[in-house]
Amino acid sequence: MATLGDIGVSAFINIVTAFAFLLAFALLRIQPINDRVYFPKWYILGRRTSPGQSRNFVSKFVNLNLKTYLTFLNWMPQALKMSESEIISHAGLDSAVFLRIYILGLKIFGPTAIAALLVLIPVNMSGGTLFFLRKDLVVSDIDKLSISNISPKSLKFFVHIAMEYLFTFWTCYMLYKEYGRVASMRFKFLASQGKRAEQFTVLVRNIPHESGRSISDRVENFFKKNHPDHYLCHQAVYNANKFAKLVRKRNNLQNWLDYYQIKFERNPDKRPTTKTGFLGLCGEKVDSIDYYKHQIREMDKRLTIKREKILKDSNFVTPAAFVSFNSRWAAAVSAQTQQSKNPTLWLTNWAPEPRDVYWKNVSVSFLSLSVRRLVITVSLFALIFFYMIPIAFVQSLANLEGLEKVAPFLRPLIELKVIKSFLQGFLPGLALKVFLFVLPMILMIMSKIEGHVALSVLERRAAAKYYYFMLVNVFLGSIVTGTAFEQLHAFLHQSATQIPRNIGVSIPMKATFFITYIMVDGWAGIAGEILRLKPLVIFHLKNMFLVKTERDLEKAMNPGSVDFPETLPSLQLYFLLGIVYVVVTPILLPFILVFFALAYLVYRHQIINVYEQQYESAAAFWPHVHGRIIASLLISQLLLMGLLSTKKAAKSTPLLVVLPILTFAFHKYCKNRFEPAFRKYPLEEAMDKDLQDHACEIDANMKAYLADAYLHPIFHSFQEVELAEVKAEDKNPDHVPSPVSEHLSAPSPSRAAHHRENEASSHNAQHYEVGQPGDDIFHYEYEQSHNIYHYEMGSQHHGYHY
Repeated sequence: MATLGDIGVSAFINIVTAFAFLLAFALLRIQPINDRVYFPKWYILGRRTSPGQSRNFVSKFVNLNLKTYLTFLNWMPQALKMSESEIISHAGLDSAVFLRIYILGLKIFGPTAIAALLVLIPVNMSGGTLFFLRKDLVVSDIDKLSISNISPKSLKFFVHIAMEYLFTFWTCYMLYKEYGRVASMRFKFLASQGKRAEQFTVLVRNIPHESGRSISDRVENFFKKNHPDHYLCHQAVYNANKFAKLVRKRNNLQNWLDYYQIKFERNPDKRPTTKTGFLGLCGEKVDSIDYYKHQIREMDKRLTIKREKILKDSNFVTPAAFVSFNSRWAAAVSAQTQQSKNPTLWLTNWAPEPRDVYWKNVSVSFLSLSVRRLVITVSLFALIFFYMIPIAFVQSLANLEGLEKVAPFLRPLIELKVIKSFLQGFLPGLALKVFLFVLPMILMIMSKIEGHVALSVLERRAAAKYYYFMLVNVFLGSIVTGTAFEQLHAFLHQSATQIPRNIGVSIPMKATFFITYIMVDGWAGIAGEILRLKPLVIFHLKNMFLVKTERDLEKAMNPGSVDFPETLPSLQLYFLLGIVYVVVTPILLPFILVFFALAYLVYRHQIINVYEQQYESAAAFWPHVHGRIIASLLISQLLLMGLLSTKKAAKSTPLLVVLPILTFAFHKYCKNRFEPAFRKYPLEEAMDKDLQDHACEIDANMKAYLADAYLHPIFHSFQEVELAEVKAEDKNPDHVPSPVSEHLSAPSPSRAAHHRENEASSHNAQHYEVGQPGDDIFHYEYEQSHNIYHYEMGSQHHGYHY
C-alpha cells in the first residue's frame, strides 16, 4: 500500500515528466522544420506558409532568433486568447463543446474541493479508527485522511451526508445550466449554417423487394406518392466494398511509383530497380518505374471492368438510398416520421453529412444489422468481464508482494527505499495504462461491425463501450481485486463478524491507486499529447524519403483530431473518480483539478493549431456526457450508502435513500427538457430556415446542388475514363453510365433525335439532352471550370468529378 511518501515520489516523477514534455514541445514548436507538425490547422486553412523561404540554409531548419527562446512559453496565453465564438467558427461546435467539458469539471470540483478539504479532512483525521486496527490490515497515511478513519456509529457521518447532498445539488445545478447552454449553442449553430446537403436529405434503408421493379423505381414511386410536393431526387447506394479494396491496392501501387520517381529524380544517374517476387526479396530484377507503371495500367483495366459490372448488375444495388427534398421542412418530416404501416420497412433517418458517411456500412441489410448488434452485445459483455482477469493479474504484479512472489531474486532491489517508492507510487498506474493501450482500437472495430453508417455514431458507440469497460474493469474491478489481494490475509485470520466492516474500510483504500493513475494518465499523458512525438517522427521520415512538392508536404501532415472514442470515456472516468471520492477521500480532488486545468489548456492549443475534425455533429455527444455524469452521482450515492452501512450508522444512512431518487428525477427532467434538441430537428426551425432562404432569394436549383453530394466513392474517377454508350430504350434506372471523359462527345444523329447544346457564359457550362421521342431523356451538363459532369434521368441525379 502506497504511503504519502510513495505518492510524493510518484508526483515528482510525473511532474518532471510532464514538465519535460512541455519544455520539449515549447522548444520544438518554434523550429521552422517542425512548423507543419505543430501548426497544420493553419496550413490547411491557407493562412500560414512555410517559414524561412528567404533565409539562409541553416535558418530553414533551426530558429536562430534568440529572442523567441526567451518567450518560448507564450503558447499558453496564446491558447487562451481565442474566444469561444471564434473557436466555433474556426474548428466547429464539436470542438468548442468538448472544451466546455473541462470547464464544467473545474466548475464542479473547484468549489467542492475547497469545501471538502476544509470540512471533511479535519473531521476524518479526528476519527483515529485506523490507528487502532490490527497491524496485518494494510493501511496507509492516505487512508487516515478518508472516511475509513471515522469510528462506527459516529455522529460525524452526518457531516459526510450533508456534504454529499451539497455536492449533488451543486453538480445538478451546474449540469442543468450547461445542458441548457449547449442546447442553445446547438440551435444557434444549426441556424447559422448555410445550405448544406444533409439538411435536405434522409437515408432510407430496408426498401422492400418488388419483383420486376428496380430499387430506384421503388424509391421514386414511393416518395412521389407519399411526398408528392416535396420529393426532389434520390441516389442509389451500391455495394462497392470490394471495388474499394482494389482502389486501395491501386493507391498503394501509385505510392510506390511516386517513391521510385522521387528517388530517380534525386539521383538521375541510376534508375531504381526492384524484384518482382515476394516482398521484393526474390524474383526477376526489373526497372522499378516501368514495373509499377505497368502494374497501375493493369489495375486500371481491372477497375474499369469491375466498375462497369457493378453499375450494370442490379445485384450490387442495395436496398438503401439517399433521398433529397426541396426543403428542410420536408426532410425533417420524412426523417422523423414512420413512412410505412410496417415499421420495419422504409426506415428513414437523417443522412449524415457527406464527409461523415461510413460507406462500408451503408449497404448492410436490416436483418444483418440486428444479428450483428446482438453478436457484438454478447461479445462486449464477454470482453468486459473476462478482461478483468488479466487486469487483476497485472495489478497484482504491480504491487510489491506480487513482484516478490513471481521474481524472488528481485527482493533485495525492491527493498531499496527509492525503488520501493517508485514501484508503489508509479508502477500500478503505468501498468494499467499500458494494458489498456490497444483496447480503443478493438472497440472501434466492434462498433464498425455493428453497422452504423456515420463516423460520428461509430465514435460515440465506441466511446460508450469504452466507458462501460472503464467503469467495470478500471473502477469497480480495481476496487474488488484490490480488496481481494490486499486484505485476503486479514480476512482469513479474524472473526466473520468483522469482514463486512473491513470491506467497508478497504473500499476508500483504493484511492491511492487512483491517485497514481491520475498522475500517470492525466498529468504526464496529457503533456505527451501536446508533444505529438509520433506525428513528429512520421512527418520527418516522410519528408526525408517521399516529399518533393508542396502537395507532398500537405499529404505528409497528419493533423489528427480529437480522439472522442478514447478521450471522452477517460474524461468521464475522472468525473466518476471525483464524484465518488469527494466525500470518501477528498484528498484525491486536487489531483483531478490539476488534470482538468492542464487538459483544458493542452486541448485548447491543439484544437486551435493542430486538429482538423473529420466531421461536425453539432455536439450530438453531449447527452451521453450528461447521462454518464448522472450515473456517476448515482454510483457514488449507492457506494456511500453501502460504506455507511458497514459503519453501523443506522441513524444517518437512511437520510441518503432519497438522494438517488431526487437525482434520477432530475435526470428524467433534463432528458425530457433538453435531449430532443439533440435527437430531432424542430419543424419550426426548419420552416424558419426555408423562409429565410426564400426571402433572400437564394438559388433554388436544389437538384443541381444535391447532384453529387452523396456520390458513392465508386463514381469518383481516378483516371480519365470514357463514356459508355447510353441506350435510351434501357428503362432500368439502376443501369448508370460510367464517368465521362474530359471531352464529351455529342451523340450520333441516330441516337439523338433531340439534341440541344446550351453554353452558359457565367460558368462555362455545356448542356445536352439525349434520347428518342417519348423516351426518358438523359440530361448532361459539363462544368469546365470545376471539371464536373452531371447527368440525370427522370428524378435520379448523378455527378462525376475527375
